[in-house]
Amino acid sequence: MSTNFKHIPYGIADFKQVRNEHLYLVDKTIFFEKMENAGHFLFLVRPRRFGKSLFLDMLETYYDINEKDNFQELFNGLYVAEHPTLEQGEFQVLHLDFSMVGSDLDNLYENFNRYLSQRCLLFAKKYAAYYPDDFLEDMEKEKTGMGMLNLIHGVSHDLDLKLYLIVDEYDNFTNNVLNVKGQQAYHELTHGTGFYRDIFKLFKPMFDRIIMLGVSPITLDDLTSGYNIALNMSLDARFNQMLGFSENDVREMIRYYKAVGAIGDDKTEDDIINDIKPWYDNYCFSRRSFATDPKMFNCDMVCYYMSTLVDTGYRPDDLVDPNTMTDYGKLKRLIEIDNMEENRLQIIHEIAEKGFIYGTLVSHFPAERIMDYDNFVSLLYYYGMLTIGGVRGESLKLIIPNNNVRIQYYHYMLDEYQTINALPVADLRNAYDGAALDGDWRPLIEFICKAYHDTTAVRQLIEGERNLQGFMNAYLTLTNYYQVAPEMEFSHGYCDFFLLPNYLTYPMVAHSYILELKYLKTDATEAEADKQWTEAVAQIKGYAADKKLQSMLHGTQLHAIVIQIKGYDLVKYDEIRNCQKTK
Repeated sequence: MSTNFKHIPYGIADFKQVRNEHLYLVDKTIFFEKMENAGHFLFLVRPRRFGKSLFLDMLETYYDINEKDNFQELFNGLYVAEHPTLEQGEFQVLHLDFSMVGSDLDNLYENFNRYLSQRCLLFAKKYAAYYPDDFLEDMEKEKTGMGMLNLIHGVSHDLDLKLYLIVDEYDNFTNNVLNVKGQQAYHELTHGTGFYRDIFKLFKPMFDRIIMLGVSPITLDDLTSGYNIALNMSLDARFNQMLGFSENDVREMIRYYKAVGAIGDDKTEDDIINDIKPWYDNYCFSRRSFATDPKMFNCDMVCYYMSTLVDTGYRPDDLVDPNTMTDYGKLKRLIEIDNMEENRLQIIHEIAEKGFIYGTLVSHFPAERIMDYDNFVSLLYYYGMLTIGGVRGESLKLIIPNNNVRIQYYHYMLDEYQTINALPVADLRNAYDGAALDGDWRPLIEFICKAYHDTTAVRQLIEGERNLQGFMNAYLTLTNYYQVAPEMEFSHGYCDFFLLPNYLTYPMVAHSYILELKYLKTDATEAEADKQWTEAVAQIKGYAADKKLQSMLHGTQLHAIVIQIKGYDLVKYDEIRNCQKTK
């Protein structure tokens, strides 16, 4: 295999490095013209790890007057090379990344001022040739970053120079303040005479064009009177595909690496798509795009998978990028802000247990209204924890987009269950070994059902069918042997749980499972229980015979298990034999 091919820029956000080192790039430059036409002042919210930083660095290079002569070299082969816009290479660009301010929240002003001052000085040095000889000296005399901004503003205006502001992670440290310090500290920062509010007052009159990206619209709303943005692109159908990868983008990437021999013949294009699609796909960012546009993959996740596959010949052992766990931690803190979490917890439970929730997406809202139903649901959407999965009148059906996100919900619930009733998770993993490798499934079911009983006995409110399914989901996801597919659709209906073997990573797994979970109220009669069991047996036989299911077994032995729980007691469980042959 030749090693002379484009490597995948996983974790790289430097556009010139990508081009100079001949790295693989999905072309998003078609959106430059759309952005120019949309307005001079733009704002976009997208989940973390959706390619925002690389896109902004590419945007900076495109508009930078110092790179005007390098345009064709840097953008050769991309859409915009053949379709340049009128403003290409016309700006001096100030690029700020507020994630670089630092995490020391007790010295936030000092850290912010230091960062802004450094960026302004770099700007002055980069564009010194366009300014008077004493400009850089005057900049160095300024004591604050705000003072430097004012100086740049005044001199550039006198010289009729065009300025472009790019702000990445505009809400990074303000969200950290909100999550860690609470609403009062956040309010002091973004209201009244707060220094962050004062900075925003300078932006619009100073810059000819502005693009700001973040993960939440909260901070922008609280700063609105100081900075009135012209266009919020976040829910705009024109920009639905601007960040992330379409399935066609991913397939083109796979075809390229197969063509250069970096992916072996033992893995087909469809094999890889089928492997990653349940984990990274299914994002939609506009109501109008739901029925027309392809769903979008999380591009960083795709690059994480593909770089591992290309470099090692194997898919990652863990399909969930460990970096996403930081997002889970931030979500947890967000839920627990100011210890006013009950309503938010109820929403999290409903989503985790049902897989969806109905709501309306709110384009902006203040931090003090975060507990409002639609606001918190919207925030989960902006964080990538929900996506548009359907339209219902004026409401949207907001769904968990994929397994990667689903696991984060279940981990949150698992933490809660473990707090109520701590269980030996190592014993559960041993039970999974027996089920996956030997077909000894009873210890696994008994362990989880006992855990449900013991946890429910502590917290009576957990009792109920929906809560039972959420509990089962949380504990079933603690293994990497299987992809746990709840409510998978087959020709005879929806199976409660399908434990789909991760055969590419764990070829030794010899057993797969479908589980039909039935719940009885505590006052149910024996006749009702018998009827329910008979119906469940018929259902699971239909699922087991489904050709779609049979095609996903990859040589494993299928076990069809019916589980019946009354109240919070396991009353009956058994394997339904002789039902796995196709009709």
